[in-house]
Amino acid sequence: MGGGTVKIGLYFCNCGSNISDKISSNALIAAAATFPDRPYVQIVDFICSEDGKRQFEESVKSEQPDRVVVAACSPRDHEATFRRCLTNAGMNPYLMQMVNIREQIAWVTEDPAVATEKAIAAIRGAVCRVRLQQPLEKKLLEICPDALVIGAGPAGMKAALSLAEAGRSVVLVERTPFIGGLPVRYDELFPALECAPCMLEPLMGELLHGDYAEKIELMTMSELIGVTGFYGNFNAKIRQKPRHVSLHQCIGCGECVAVCPATTMNEFNSNASERKAIDFAFAGVLPNAPFLMEGVCLRSKGEECRACKDACPMGEEVVALEEEEAIVERKIGAIIVATGAGLYDASHLVGLGMGTLPDVYDALQFERLLSSTGPTGGEILTADGNVPTSVAIIHCVGSLDEEHKPYCSGICCQYAFKFNHMISAKLPDACITHYHRELVMPGKEARTLFNHAVRNTKSSLKRYDGIKDLAVTRTANGRLEVSSTGEVFCADMVVLCPAVIPAEGADTLATLLDVSRDSFGFFRELHGRMDAAQSTIKGVYLAGSCQEPMDIRSAMLEGMASVGYTLAGLQPGRTIEIEPITAEVDETRCSGCRLCGSVCPYRAISFNVEHNASNVNSVLCHGCGTCVTACPAGAIVGHHFTNEQIMAEIEGVLS
Repeated sequence: MGGGTVKIGLYFCNCGSNISDKISSNALIAAAATFPDRPYVQIVDFICSEDGKRQFEESVKSEQPDRVVVAACSPRDHEATFRRCLTNAGMNPYLMQMVNIREQIAWVTEDPAVATEKAIAAIRGAVCRVRLQQPLEKKLLEICPDALVIGAGPAGMKAALSLAEAGRSVVLVERTPFIGGLPVRYDELFPALECAPCMLEPLMGELLHGDYAEKIELMTMSELIGVTGFYGNFNAKIRQKPRHVSLHQCIGCGECVAVCPATTMNEFNSNASERKAIDFAFAGVLPNAPFLMEGVCLRSKGEECRACKDACPMGEEVVALEEEEAIVERKIGAIIVATGAGLYDASHLVGLGMGTLPDVYDALQFERLLSSTGPTGGEILTADGNVPTSVAIIHCVGSLDEEHKPYCSGICCQYAFKFNHMISAKLPDACITHYHRELVMPGKEARTLFNHAVRNTKSSLKRYDGIKDLAVTRTANGRLEVSSTGEVFCADMVVLCPAVIPAEGADTLATLLDVSRDSFGFFRELHGRMDAAQSTIKGVYLAGSCQEPMDIRSAMLEGMASVGYTLAGLQPGRTIEIEPITAEVDETRCSGCRLCGSVCPYRAISFNVEHNASNVNSVLCHGCGTCVTACPAGAIVGHHFTNEQIMAEIEGVLS
């Protein structure tokens, strides 16, 4: 619109008395006569109201301005509203500029004369700027309605099955050989002491063999290694390690396990028992099929062994000794991260005996000791095979500690008192002592187990100030002693309740997805209160304890929230609108330095080697302008925020 005359409509909102009490509309009308192109001015009492929007649209239709300035509240509140009004009136919505004269001027300026002067300057700047704004058009893009779920714990399984029930195809990636996450390794769950495998088995059965199982591609022993694309059109690259056993043909008879000559320690039993090179992760595992550990198999040591293959009653093709790692690619529209959590390494707390003293266990090791599928079949036994007569349970191991993890993990007190109940049930005469800093038991059922412990004459609670006040040592007769501020408690077994931390590999996955993590290493939500199931990257959702410590109930609710976002945004046959306020590279001016790609926070910039120039993916670009300012050649233009537009606004304000 260069130097020609432009018809500009200036719409001033009184906002009741919010604006009009401080800013004089009459003074603005008089000043507008001196603005470039002498815009016409229309005063509206509440332009965001139904009557105000109708008046605004009718005025634009009748006046047919080339550009529009709306002086009202924050663009965060109603810029989208007024753009819709312009669209309804037949005008390109990007030919409008908003001026925030409510929050930024009227609400923060006491003197009406000063407020009016500031408002006139800001509006003059907007008039100068809007003359240079160009019509922009949103792009429509077809989407893929399917999803990738990373992690087959409670949250991931719930999300995958719910998506499948809605008719979506789901790729469910799990790095271990089984589904169910950590809870499937427990015997009972707080607060109601439900059998964990029994509770999860219907969900796992539906996922594996139910009516919607064909919509779910389960990939165990797999991990995501690459992601390209954008919301609605992601391409995922997945590495699948060889299981060497067909999940579709194996009947889980275990004949191959019985004949295997090689053994090692079983990490899924916290290294408290042995396993064969080909074996089940633990008893009752789903999928009900063993897997072969290549590094343990005699074949990896140069020996020729096919005992497992020969023993299989279902045929030679079930055990595939020559199977190799595979890289597969899948197209999906959304990604749900449900990688769960882990436990802080209690050996970092010197003096508690973790890893150095026998019969000192962390919570996961003790869960396996209590489990009927664990190394002792659910019997509580010391390393010497004896029944303990006294057990110490230490809460907050690494939690609420600035030197380790400053946050409260939230669930530890409840599972500690679950331990209390289970120990009492198995060993009625055992003395149990809890060492705690704080007691955290939110929820209507949470105090049940605590009350049971308090009423148990064999149980006692002792409070300590800091973890450095505690020490676990071993006496000459082999018993453990827990020392706390001068008091000593003799125990046959000590159970540590460490802080809950992000799962192993969370840092690598966050980098891969370009998703932010918080200061504690958990995946960062878009907003911790308003959008807790969304990540900072559009189309990547969070479910379960990958974002903070939580129980199964909360994890499954988060899983369903992520499903809701996915189903609402990615509907079959639907297109998505791409915001046109993006950056664009002028290839004729690009020097090929690639600096723009290194500073882009959204990974929206790639490099075209053939043209020796950068290229901006308009779908990924958020129009932040970082690349525009970084480009040394000035080869990148930020649509709707060009240098000329910004300078014109500044000059208008200062003139």
